Amino acid sequence: MDDLAELVLTDARVLTPDGIVDGAVRIAGDRISAVVAGPGPAAAQAESLAGALVVPGFVDIHVHGGGGHDMSASADDMAAAVRFHRGHGTTTSLVSFVTAPVDALCEQLGWAADLADAGEIAGAHLEGPFLSHVRCGAQNPDHLRDPDLDAFARMVDAARGHLRVITIAPELPGALELIDAAVAAGVVAAVGHTDASYEQARAAFDRGATLATHLFNGMRPIHHREPGPVLASLDAGVPCETINDGIHLHPAVLREVLARGADRLVLITDAIDATGVGDGEYDLGGQRVWVRDGAARLANGSLAGSSLTMDSAFARAIRDGVTVQQAAAAAAANPARAIGLTDRGAIVPGARADLVVLDDRHAVQRVMRAGSWADARTEAAR
Repeated sequence: MDDLAELVLTDARVLTPDGIVDGAVRIAGDRISAVVAGPGPAAAQAESLAGALVVPGFVDIHVHGGGGHDMSASADDMAAAVRFHRGHGTTTSLVSFVTAPVDALCEQLGWAADLADAGEIAGAHLEGPFLSHVRCGAQNPDHLRDPDLDAFARMVDAARGHLRVITIAPELPGALELIDAAVAAGVVAAVGHTDASYEQARAAFDRGATLATHLFNGMRPIHHREPGPVLASLDAGVPCETINDGIHLHPAVLREVLARGADRLVLITDAIDATGVGDGEYDLGGQRVWVRDGAARLANGSLAGSSLTMDSAFARAIRDGVTVQQAAAAAAANPARAIGLTDRGAIVPGARADLVVLDDRHAVQRVMRAGSWADARTEAAR
């Protein structure tokens, strides 16, 4: 493409893997063609960002809803929830489904496959049904079941190549064989909603699991004589999801995960339909959820997802002592790498042009996805 046909974003503070560059981002089609210091080349299309910070588009690999829309309710609700989160800087979404009957999950996976075929999402994450009754959290216990290879194969078929992650409790009978099947199918096996011992969790990682689902939450807690799945996940060196809403985790826990390695920390929302709507009564997987002061809980007090958006998770991480560089990696590069997306997550030549423009308080001003601007306020309000 001729340079004059490129879009050049000038007067920007561009967060690259090597640090902040005061300069310009050149975009050709849906790709970043260059990051340059200074004003950048002359171009027919040039936009000044007036010194704003530009970070990679956020990648949320665990989200159930938002803007009043439950992704498991209908195909239209799924699409609307994705648009809502896009307005908050999430340029790549992996839609997540809570435990439900296999027939219902197959239907939901079909909706996700349609949306993925249209290029709107990266695929689907099954948070169940092969989870622990002891650590089920807000998962509906009526639909939990032991690992079943035939049921898994049905769900893989329903997803038409777009099932990217499945969360499994490794202590259940048949769990290791299911991890084998997931790896063979190209699906990331994640350890979560588990009462596993350290040894049982390590066996899952040794077998091929490569992700921890919302570390600390929905897991046997650490004990000095039984470290459980939390330390097994950290020792295995896998990416670890964290819900950084000030409710699910203490800031010191976030920093501890980060101390194990800059590539370990993954920010997720685990957002439900209440996100962006406010306090009230909602439904999650057939169970009543009450949201009070932003915290979503079942009647028994169990946390039931969050009302978090990725821009809030990113900004809170920085307030809690994580550097901008580390927070951006946790919100973009690390989750992208965790699910095998190599063309996004960083502002580098050749990457998909997914960008978030932030003000001095790290609030979203504009969002670019695949080289096209989305109106952040309009998307978030949908």
